[in-house]
Amino acid sequence: MWPSPPGALRVRPLPRETAASYLTRLAAAYHLSTAHLLDGLYITATGTPAAPHATELHLSCEAARRLAAFTRIPLAHLNRALTRRPPPATIAIAPTATARWQPLASAVQPLPACTACILRRPPHHAAPAAWIHPAPDLPRAMICTRHQQASSDPRHRAPLNIRSLPELTRTRLAARRRPTAASLSWATTITTRWYDHHQHLHIRWHTRLHQLTTANPHLTPGPASPTLTCRGLVTYPETLTLAAALDHLPPHPLNRAQQTAFLHHLAGRLHLPRLAPADHDLLWQRLTTR
Repeated sequence: MWPSPPGALRVRPLPRETAASYLTRLAAAYHLSTAHLLDGLYITATGTPAAPHATELHLSCEAARRLAAFTRIPLAHLNRALTRRPPPATIAIAPTATARWQPLASAVQPLPACTACILRRPPHHAAPAAWIHPAPDLPRAMICTRHQQASSDPRHRAPLNIRSLPELTRTRLAARRRPTAASLSWATTITTRWYDHHQHLHIRWHTRLHQLTTANPHLTPGPASPTLTCRGLVTYPETLTLAAALDHLPPHPLNRAQQTAFLHHLAGRLHLPRLAPADHDLLWQRLTTR
């Protein structure tokens, strides 16, 4: 049976929003549950739905076509906006309008989107939180430079106020030339190790964490301590700076003179008087191996 006529409300997805998040917001605009919306579109759903950040909803081609017709959004535009992980094979090749709820591992769960960005989109009234995947070629964080909101951990149920940390916004705006995946992976691993072991930049990062928790009093110590959940935001500027520096390394191990010159250059980029990593520091491993 063909689905119901196009909906009266225009609810546009956010860039990189998950399908589960978008369907939840779309259903809420009509005061429906997601299950009732799918049923009204004659889409058969399987699996166990959970919170939008903890599960993804995979749609078959026919289901996506019905959703596009109902929302009055061209299918190509809808597919571009909704970042979807590879669907199960049975969904990808299903000839009928089917959908499947699939749990997401914590490492790949989306992050809460900027609340102001949500309200700027039709139908312009209070809506459920939206969940988006961070950009794949930047440190894992959502930073809205327009409204000064950010998040870096799915355990944040809402984005954080970062007006007291203008360096996050400046770094995000300056990130026009994205680092390579390899350099970003190395930089993230190195700054995470420095953060966890209180090395090199721990005073700066401790100050930044204090400013972040002061501006967001709802962040409380507990199993999901801000020390852990805010780590990606606290180290964000230095991670990008280190990734950019690593991108300029030659494709061969550096000799001692080159290592000294690189560390001197990197210290200047990080605004440190000097940088002298210990022998077991991962940065040394990156400089001496390929």
